[in-house]
Amino acid sequence: MIKAGEVTVNGQVVTELGTKADPKRDHIKVRGRLINPKLQSREKVYVLLNKPRGYLTSLADPEGRPLVTELLPQSLGRLHTVGRLDFNTEGLLILTNDGEFTNFITSARNRVEKVYEVKVKGVPPDEAIDRLRRGIVLDDGVRTAPAKIRKTGESETNSWFDVVLHEGRNQQIRYMFDRIGHSVLKLRRVQIGFLKDERLAPKQWRRLAPSEVARFMSSKRKRESQAKTKTRRASNSGRRD
Repeated sequence: MIKAGEVTVNGQVVTELGTKADPKRDHIKVRGRLINPKLQSREKVYVLLNKPRGYLTSLADPEGRPLVTELLPQSLGRLHTVGRLDFNTEGLLILTNDGEFTNFITSARNRVEKVYEVKVKGVPPDEAIDRLRRGIVLDDGVRTAPAKIRKTGESETNSWFDVVLHEGRNQQIRYMFDRIGHSVLKLRRVQIGFLKDERLAPKQWRRLAPSEVARFMSSKRKRESQAKTKTRRASNSGRRD
């Protein structure tokens, strides 16, 4: 079942045999069914953190590098990150203990946009940026989804862009610009869906307001309703045929 991708932990598909999870804390599903239902009654916690450079979004690191969870008080309980930002990337990051919420935000099919401010070396030609907009094949053979890219400034030596993604492959933006010969010098996520907060300084955090969580989840319910309607229409069309 693990190899088939039928097991998720905190909303993320687990594919490595031997992966550990704590049934008292972690949201574990097999084939979409929660196997530790007592977690349903646990208080849901949602936190927005402005991640600084030099922190990992992992829950542990054998090399002893700083973790984003160390920036939060233990009184919040065990939280996991919603998606990830690499070690040298800064910006907005959500942490929660709600696996359903995590799965919705991180799933590419739900099209929750993430906006990044990118500083790159040199001035890429327009043709190269158009390649990135259309999607390019990475080293692992996977083609990136189309991206929205807007130049916001340039100098003789550097350029600045806003990049909007729906998917979030590990270090995707860095790989994208490397492929056109212009390495990323600075990368910051400034928006997740409708959520942004310019008042949060690096290392600062705040709880998400109930209205913010409800806005994400109402979007989830709307997409589910649209999917059911589409399936029902297809079924009815098949019966008429």
